[in-house]
Amino acid sequence: MKTLKYISGICSCILLINIAGCKKIDDKFLQTTPETFYTVDNIFTTSSQIDQAVIAIYSQLRDIWANPTEQNWTFVFRGNGTDMFDVPSIRRGNTFNNYGLINPNNGNFNSIYGVWYQVIAKANLAIYSAEQPGISWASAADKAYTIAQARFFRAFAYRNLAELFGGVPVVTDVAKVARYDYTRSTRAETYQYAIDELLAIENDLPEVTAQGGRLVRGAAQHNLCELYLALGIQLQADGDGSGASAAFTQSIAYGNKVIDGGVYSLMSSRYGARKAEPQGNVYWDLFQENNVNYQDGNLECIWAIQIDYAAYRAEDPRSKLPYSRTYGPVFRDGSPGNITGTGADVGGRGIAQIIPTMYARDSIYNGAFADDMRNSDIVFRRNILGNVASSPYYQQPVPWPVLYDTKDHQSLNYPISCKIATDQYTGIADGENLSNLFRDDYFIRLPETILLRAEAKQRNGDKAGAAGDINLLRTRANCGYLVTAADMDDQYNMILDERARELVYEECRWNTLLRMGGTIAADRIRKYAFWPEAAATLTFNYNLWPIPQLVIDANKDVKLDQNPGW
Repeated sequence: MKTLKYISGICSCILLINIAGCKKIDDKFLQTTPETFYTVDNIFTTSSQIDQAVIAIYSQLRDIWANPTEQNWTFVFRGNGTDMFDVPSIRRGNTFNNYGLINPNNGNFNSIYGVWYQVIAKANLAIYSAEQPGISWASAADKAYTIAQARFFRAFAYRNLAELFGGVPVVTDVAKVARYDYTRSTRAETYQYAIDELLAIENDLPEVTAQGGRLVRGAAQHNLCELYLALGIQLQADGDGSGASAAFTQSIAYGNKVIDGGVYSLMSSRYGARKAEPQGNVYWDLFQENNVNYQDGNLECIWAIQIDYAAYRAEDPRSKLPYSRTYGPVFRDGSPGNITGTGADVGGRGIAQIIPTMYARDSIYNGAFADDMRNSDIVFRRNILGNVASSPYYQQPVPWPVLYDTKDHQSLNYPISCKIATDQYTGIADGENLSNLFRDDYFIRLPETILLRAEAKQRNGDKAGAAGDINLLRTRANCGYLVTAADMDDQYNMILDERARELVYEECRWNTLLRMGGTIAADRIRKYAFWPEAAATLTFNYNLWPIPQLVIDANKDVKLDQNPGW
């Protein structure tokens, strides 16, 4: 069992005492003199308890990423409604691209906004408690690392909030009374707060750990690369060109620390548990069980979700990646005359909660971009064999024009990524079906740092440098076509396309699109959304989600301004 075990929270026990046969209620009976009264000042008495509070944040982040309980708002956070993901015909009620239905009262916004403030509240409690005089620490370094993790999580939450919602109230204290008077910081101020937090704890995080899943310095540096990039974009939008250039320069510098610092490197040759198998390649290796963590020899893993099958069986039913189920195609409904079942040959027991758009599955590999390891059949399987005996394609690849014969079927039939399915499912002997993967998964992988640095270089006027960074990934993927400065267009389509090729099912695409500013998000949603509702109803441009109306209404003592366009 892995060392880092997640916990759901801290449970309290309440003793109920039934009093029978009382003839008269004595006033003294109503006076409470509790032997124990927990407050934020005494709830933790040991450093190990504070570490458990930090682990609870790891647990919550795992649930946000992996979505083991299949929450619709999490699918939105992970990209539903963007240029890359949509919903199939059988789930049109969960669409997130019909702007006749999307407004500040949409519950997805409230859930996503609220979950990051839950993370912030937990982080604030851990930071506050770590400084209480009664807590004994094994060493100053132990205390510093615990606080550094909590401050990282707080900064990470504000980075997400700023990218999605813009400027938000920055809360750094433990709330002891109800407040209704929060004020919004600007988007730039929110980014700057997160930057300052990470700068303060960068050197309190170790370069590497023996324990998979724990935060390391590279995670902070990667986020600083992203935050400085985001800050530069916002400063540029605000008319501060020199400030923007300085921020882009800092983004590049922090990208350099991660990319060129000697700790991380792109995996360029076969490695890990299945490296001797002839059908794989190095990109495929990245997504196999026991191959994800840095401690597994994967030098491009910066920070990973920890999934433990033994814990799943014993005590933690959310320790799973339900990706085959939630992301997987449904050939049995989309082409029942040719393909059926829920076996590994069809990608497992898929129910297609969200689907890749035609852009994400096909068009990014058109023309010169087809020759790409990430488009190879072992990585992005397109050869789906007919398994219905009466089919004319029995035991032969079913042609995609057949699978795409209607828009409905097109929404259920799509290539199977090695990131969401496997040919070796864990737990079958224990009665598991082919719904879940039990490998670890990436929060941060080095290619994303490279793509952030490429964008910072382009925004700072160095298109050749940006192309060079993209070619680091394209060279590793054995691509026949390497890009040039001329390919680096001013709408950042090349960077967004390369992010889709490299990071499909990994990145949070809303963060990327909204962070990039201008009309990029709206333009790409209109162009690439799977269903026509987006083009028909998205009649305005935006690069921020709305502040949830529930949040505005609850903050009754100070007016919170709504974001433009909403």
